[in-house]
Formats: sequence, structure tokens, C-alpha cells
Amino acid sequence: MTTPEALVEIAPAKVNLTLRVLSRRSDGYHDLESLVAFADCGERLSFSPGVELSLTVGGPTATQAGPINDNLVIRAARALAGRIPDVRLGAFHLNKQLPAAAGLGGGSSDAAAALRLLVRANSLAADDPRLLAAARAVGSDVPVCLDPRTRLMRGVGEVLSPPIALPPLPAVLVNPGVALATKAVFAKWTPNPAYSVPLAPATIAKAASFEACVELLKTQSNDLEAPARALAPVIANLLGVLRGLPGCRLARMSGSGSTCYALFAAAAEAAEAARGLAEQYHHWWVRACVLGKAG
Repeated sequence: MTTPEALVEIAPAKVNLTLRVLSRRSDGYHDLESLVAFADCGERLSFSPGVELSLTVGGPTATQAGPINDNLVIRAARALAGRIPDVRLGAFHLNKQLPAAAGLGGGSSDAAAALRLLVRANSLAADDPRLLAAARAVGSDVPVCLDPRTRLMRGVGEVLSPPIALPPLPAVLVNPGVALATKAVFAKWTPNPAYSVPLAPATIAKAASFEACVELLKTQSNDLEAPARALAPVIANLLGVLRGLPGCRLARMSGSGSTCYALFAAAAEAAEAARGLAEQYHHWWVRACVLGKAG
């Protein structure tokens, strides 16, 4: 589907290393605090400038992409065109590799990649405020995906720290084949009275080694893990399997689930764990990766 003239962007998987739900807002949304990292695996979006806006989807998880007209790539392009009327649109093609409704921000990362492609095709400034406004209009996770580097995200996703340098985190991402609707998971959330001291970028930056980073992450949690387990008990089983893997230093759910990640000290350990999981659990989606390298 890609022509020689097409522009290409990678839409990396987004992983919530931590996720604290601070409060439910009066508008129905929730104030969050999340340390977000990006994987060196994800999806591939190409763009050929043309007259009409269109999207085609291929790849191993293409059937999970949903209706084309409601895809976040199309919605992102329309959001930008609504703010820049003369923006040049065209044909997108998405090579979909990530499971949908999986806590990996696949749709949000695709939308951000679409906006980056339109910036390139239209010679727009990367810091054009209309770009961020379009990202926010599409979804709360899209702004952090615009420049996919590790950041601390707060509010409903609109408050972002500067990029944070973390050591490379070899990991295995596993999805048990269960889609979870974010709205349903948040509906089951209840306040956590044991909320710890908020994370700060300066504190995170001090965790310069793999060991120090893992120890810092262990002081945090994902507050959506319990409600997600209630909706999909297989998540508890998955986490048990991951925590039992040789060399696993930390296992946790990402986002609103159902994908979970396991951290390892070495990439070879993560790759070996991924091979074993793929052989034993054929219906699971499994990827070895390194977190923190994207961007």
C-alpha cells in the first residue's frame, strides 16, 4: 500500500509504568498521575498527500481496528483540518500490530502519528498550538504520544512534564486476548486511601540505573489494576505467570488493561521469556521490547 512518495511514521506502543487515579472530577473524568514510557515496537502509519482523506488498514490485528470513519487517525486528521482549513490531507495506510482496547494506547499513538505526518506534509511547525489543540480534541492520551518520549502525565493527560531520561528497560508485553473498555474499568474504580507521595520528575531522574528504576517503580502502582481484574480475572492469572518467570523483576498492568508488562535486567532474558510464553500460550499476544527507547 505504501508508494515511494509516501511519508511514514512509527506509532510506538505506550506503556503506563505507573498509574495513580487521584480523584473523580465533576465533569466525569478523572485526574491521573502516570509515568508513561514508549516501546520500540508498535504500528506503522504511511501517508500519501492527495485530494480526499482516506484510511486503509492491514496487519495482523487489522480486524480489531473498528469502523474506518471512527478510527482515531481519521478523527485526528479532521480535528487538524477543522483548525487549519487549508491543510492538505490524503490517504493513510495503517499497518496494525497492537491489540485494540489493550492499555497500550495504540489508537492514540496512531492519531499522534497521523498528526506528525500532516505536520511534515504541510510544512507546519511542530510546536504549532493548533496541533496540540487537535490532539487534545481527539483523546486524552494523544498529547503525550505526539512526541513519544518518557514523561510524567497528570490531569486528564493535558499536563506533561519535560522528557525524562530513564535507563533502557527490557520488557515483555503480554495481552491475554481480552479487550477492556476504559470507561467500564474507570466505572469500577474506588479511591485509594493509601495514595503515596506524588512522583516528581527530579525524583524519577535520580533513578539512573535499571535497579534504581525498578525500586522506584515498586513504590508505585496501577490503581486500575483491581477494577480491571474484577472485569477480567484472566489478568490476575497473567500477572501470576509473569511474576513467576525467571529473571522477572516487576510485573504490572498497563493503562486500563488488559496488557501487562514484565521487566527484566537484560534484553536476552526478556526475549527468552517471550519465546517461552508464545510457545505455551498460543492465544496470547506476546512481544519482547525495550521501554524508553522510542523517540
